[in-house]
Amino acid sequence: MTKSKIIKANEKIAENVTNGFQKIQDTVVSRYAKIEDRFIENYLTRDGETIEEAKKRLKKEQKVRESQRTI
Repeated sequence: MTKSKIIKANEKIAENVTNGFQKIQDTVVSRYAKIEDRFIENYLTRDGETIEEAKKRLKKEQKVRESQRTI
């Protein structure tokens, strides 16, 4: 069976919408990551600590707080 013109047009539209959404999502996520890194660098790092080390420390501290809350 051959596809009708309407089905082909709908598939093309769906592909364009999906690709457009993916580009927007990638942009938003990457910009959020940059903002998050900048915030951590400016306000949450300790003396000589890198951003990655600060993120690990913050996650560890969060786990401790969560475990204390459940007790």
